[in-house]
Amino acid sequence: MRHPEFSITAGRSAPLGATFDGDGVNFAVFSQHATAMEVCLFSDDGRTELQRLRLPERDGDVWYGYVSGLRPGQFYGLRAHGPYRPDIGHRFNPNKLLLDPYAKQLTGLPIWHDALMGYQIGSNARDLSFDTRDSAPYMPRCVVKDPSFSWGEDHHPRTPIAESVIYEAHVKGLTQMHPKVAPEGTFLGLASDPMLDYLTKLGITAVELLPVQSFLTDRFLHDKSLTNYWGYQTLGFFSPDPRYLSEGKISEFQQMVARLHHAGIEVILDVVYNHTCEGNELGPTLSFRGLDNLSYYRLIKDKRYYINDTGTGNTLNLDHPMVLRMVMDSLRYWVEVMHVDGFRFDLCSTLGRTDHGFDAGASFFDAIRQDPVLTQVKLIAEPWDIGPGGYRLGGFPPPFHEWNDRFRDGVRRFWRGDPGRAPDLAGRLTGSAAEFDHSGRPATASVNLITAHDGFTLHDVVSYNTKHNEANGENNRDGHSENYSDNFGWEGPTTDTTIIEARKRRKRAMIATLMLSQGTPMLLAGDELGNSQGGNNNAYAQDNETSWIDWENADLDFLEFTRKMIRFRKDHPILRQKVFLHSRERRIDGREDLFWWRADGKPMETPDWVDPGLRMVCVEMRTASGTPVFAATESAIFVAFNAGGPATITLPVPPKGQTWVWAIDTETPDMAEQPLRKRTSEVAGQSVSVFVLEPTE
Repeated sequence: MRHPEFSITAGRSAPLGATFDGDGVNFAVFSQHATAMEVCLFSDDGRTELQRLRLPERDGDVWYGYVSGLRPGQFYGLRAHGPYRPDIGHRFNPNKLLLDPYAKQLTGLPIWHDALMGYQIGSNARDLSFDTRDSAPYMPRCVVKDPSFSWGEDHHPRTPIAESVIYEAHVKGLTQMHPKVAPEGTFLGLASDPMLDYLTKLGITAVELLPVQSFLTDRFLHDKSLTNYWGYQTLGFFSPDPRYLSEGKISEFQQMVARLHHAGIEVILDVVYNHTCEGNELGPTLSFRGLDNLSYYRLIKDKRYYINDTGTGNTLNLDHPMVLRMVMDSLRYWVEVMHVDGFRFDLCSTLGRTDHGFDAGASFFDAIRQDPVLTQVKLIAEPWDIGPGGYRLGGFPPPFHEWNDRFRDGVRRFWRGDPGRAPDLAGRLTGSAAEFDHSGRPATASVNLITAHDGFTLHDVVSYNTKHNEANGENNRDGHSENYSDNFGWEGPTTDTTIIEARKRRKRAMIATLMLSQGTPMLLAGDELGNSQGGNNNAYAQDNETSWIDWENADLDFLEFTRKMIRFRKDHPILRQKVFLHSRERRIDGREDLFWWRADGKPMETPDWVDPGLRMVCVEMRTASGTPVFAATESAIFVAFNAGGPATITLPVPPKGQTWVWAIDTETPDMAEQPLRKRTSEVAGQSVSVFVLEPTE
């Protein structure tokens, strides 16, 4: 087949990337240090490089040109010319086909081969050597796309954060083994009727998806016949990962979003803007390194080497205005074009790093906070990285919310029975005010979790004392060792009914704690079904039954209990207040909004709090001062968190005309609500009991 010859003319320096205007395609590429930039056009099957068109114009550091007659669907790549001087930070090699950082779609993923390296593997000079092999046979192609989509009446649900229940899920892991989902493991599978029915009945308001931007499987995993399952090695910040496209169309992602929105469910993306998949100086040249290594990455004083605050070999240089622009353009693209509702930022401390350390006023945060598009969506920080001073829980500026690992650890340790954990649990129940009650931040700034993709599942928290990561091929050295878990005397699965029931009791207590706490609850997909990973607490490389949710063996009773707790949270505004509870006077009746009680009905005093043997926390919550009066639809809720043995509790004297109603008992999960005829109640060990103050019938 004879292919047409295209000519290139002057175009526009914006927008960056490949943009179809109805007549042709404008190409614009940033590189501050290149000496020339070429666009490579490929045949319809992507195998043959047909033309190399040198971008004729440069405006500042943007190279650009226009190709008339080029249409959407055209395969292309880039080649950058410039100095190959790793000793001063430059790694240009025009023999390497490069991906456009703004590509809206990729045809696939790189095939591991030594030709992907800019240097000669095995050379004594290591990365100072220069490899002349063409990497194109092993590289995917970028695809010119018109991302327009007929959204119809789609609109963002904009669920208030105080009403949100977040569900962290993996696109493939959630759907791969569902017996009624097709096509499984894909965006369309996630948007299928069975999944939408399940999610809506569960009661969650948002799915937080592990990375769906195109990502790479690390070579060391590939060589061990493993894969990067989680996706925290981003290859393209604008393109959906092709593994989740059943028909190879980016509109599949948009269709998924539209269907989730129609069901009232928001879509939050886990995004990785702290590093790329190119690794350190011995990594491949796939895109950013070959386009302008010195601009895209943070380098140490010896420019040959990379700052590695992320533990992945490199760190993106968000201090550079064009790198920051790429990140901001990417975020806006996913909101405006793909209609997502928010982002969870992986290793967000890295995004706030400057030459002087972490700065809550760093350029990234300032750019986000002034952006009229991004300030309208949910923004969640993972508030740590491995760099110096990288743990920054509570240190992010509004409007960021933050994953709260101290909630996770505090809840696990309290229910495990660790000494002296009652005061910590009290702080977690009230929104972790010590960390978050400043700078006008709401209690919902704390994203409360007991489990996440990184670590044990909830079932494994009560089934294993130690991690079992042997399948990862690292001799069980990887993953966290501080799991604060408890196997109840037997490691892993058991047929002992006593242990089984004790584990179920503990899980119900922890789920109840999550849903009864101030803050924004996040549930790990599969926890509500009793899903296990066999004790693997770092299943990032397990794209198999280890990580896929086991729907066939779901614990349906626990599923129903989880649904019940989510409904209870939604039905009781006292649990969803944005204002911190601090025993301040209420506007409504002049009473305080928070009381801590002993089991005998007397107020907690300092000696009670410092008792290392205290295993019960009793709290009475009311509507906080500063909460609008119209939101005060109930008087009070009393909760007893009992990590000890069976006990008798005494509730406060109810006001005239009101009665305490026992609404939740995790020991008897299907218990119907029952009014108390006296102030005392017998509560089981390892249980949570909830009482609601209601008008006397």
